[in-house]
Amino acid sequence: MRKIAIALLAAFRKTSAFFRRLRGRTEDDLAAQRVVSGQAWDEFCDTLKAAGAALSFPGAPQDSFNQAEGYRYLSRLTRGALMAFIEHADPRAPVLHRIAHETVKLGADNPDNHYQTAAISGAYEYRIVGRRNTVTYLAFGTQAGNYGQGGGMPPTGYVEASELEMDDEGRFELILSTEPQPGNWLPMRAETGTLIVRQTFSDRATEVPAELAIMRINCPAEERRPTPLTPRQLDDGLKSASLLVAGASLLFAKWARDFQRHSNALPRFDQNVSNAAGGDPNIAYYHSHWVLAEDEALVIDAMPPKCEYWNFQLNNYWMESLDYRYHTIHTNKHLAHTEDDGSIRLVVAHEDPGLPNWIETAGHTSGTMCFRWVRAVDPPEPATQVVKLGELAAARRDG
Repeated sequence: MRKIAIALLAAFRKTSAFFRRLRGRTEDDLAAQRVVSGQAWDEFCDTLKAAGAALSFPGAPQDSFNQAEGYRYLSRLTRGALMAFIEHADPRAPVLHRIAHETVKLGADNPDNHYQTAAISGAYEYRIVGRRNTVTYLAFGTQAGNYGQGGGMPPTGYVEASELEMDDEGRFELILSTEPQPGNWLPMRAETGTLIVRQTFSDRATEVPAELAIMRINCPAEERRPTPLTPRQLDDGLKSASLLVAGASLLFAKWARDFQRHSNALPRFDQNVSNAAGGDPNIAYYHSHWVLAEDEALVIDAMPPKCEYWNFQLNNYWMESLDYRYHTIHTNKHLAHTEDDGSIRLVVAHEDPGLPNWIETAGHTSGTMCFRWVRAVDPPEPATQVVKLGELAAARRDG
């Protein structure tokens, strides 16, 4: 049904454009009219208002605490969307920036990640100049479209730092193009619209992130500068920004509702769904919902497979990572305590149980959670059980 609706909408747009051309009115003319009349701004505000429907989506918590976080979430999405689609939206002069970070969060953002993105186009060619430094994992991906256009963000190219040729100091250049290139090359397709960079830390306190810059190539120097803002760009940017807020919040509200079918368990998430939403194709994700009474704890046991990296994190209901600046709401392969046999046990609890690998709930009694294995061989499903805090205390004394 969704594909039929999208096809009908595309046909309507083409037909409308045809009749506008017959009347001598171009898309630029219409955009100028929409900006001057205030219609572009009004529709932006109307779509933001409609995005509030995500907070009353079936299954969403209706208490004041979670609703307050939900409205803050929408405000954060708005801030990030305006940065992406108004300030840094020109693929002729791309800018690497952070759309998800400590105070803009979405889709179970990884506390170990330094996310960067840039607007690009399959019609152009680009060069990334970088220095690897010491961050544990560095990957580059191109994706079709963006959240503001709907239809997901399927990958169009992917390369990891381990595959790149670098000098002795970790310096490298990476070409982005639709045509294959010798040396370091990141593929694009005609529909490519977004560059995603993931830098993953084992320990943020000690590692140095990669230094990266992107520029358009094979064009005159003056074409690398941003062009003056046009009414069309503003109109399109406001549409994309508001649609990202509405689309992303509704998408993840649906995911959070579905996760409640297996609350306090960690089953494997559909990889195809993850990839379509912009997830890393080398990561096996285990998304779920959690809920704990004040005297309960969630115990998670796993035997890590051979993998580059793993981590576990707690999120609020809206799939925002909890505040990792001030609370220990996640752990990973480097930070976690490991048992003598190589296994791990994580303990999610409202108060410190006096055991290793305590994950704080940071004032929340429920939310979502995520476990990741990166480039894992036969990744296992983590085992979970809800126990009383008193049982953990007794086990600690016996130990």
